[in-house]
Amino acid sequence: MKIPLSKIAHARSGDKGDAANCGVIAYKEEWYPLLRDQLTAARVKEHFTGVCEGDVDRYELPNLWALNFVLHNTLGGGGTVSLKLDAQGKVVATAMLQMEIEAPDDLDMSR
Repeated sequence: MKIPLSKIAHARSGDKGDAANCGVIAYKEEWYPLLRDQLTAARVKEHFTGVCEGDVDRYELPNLWALNFVLHNTLGGGGTVSLKLDAQGKVVATAMLQMEIEAPDDLDMSR
């Protein structure tokens, strides 16, 4: 079944110059493998088509049940020079959590 990422994870984002930084953290340890397997750099790049003009780097933090993404060339030059409404990348986390992923039909989504 397809579910929004927000059902099993929370996220936090910000800026690193012209790059947006977004951490995605599973609510439960057993949900981390779903994140790890489905949130690839390519999938995140596709999700942010038209927003992320550069590469996407992915970093795994299994001890935190988390993935961190750096979306290069996303913020129009960064907070001090960008004309974008979200020049600091604060909304990237909200947008990330709207991504749909495949989950097993028997996935217990109770927290």
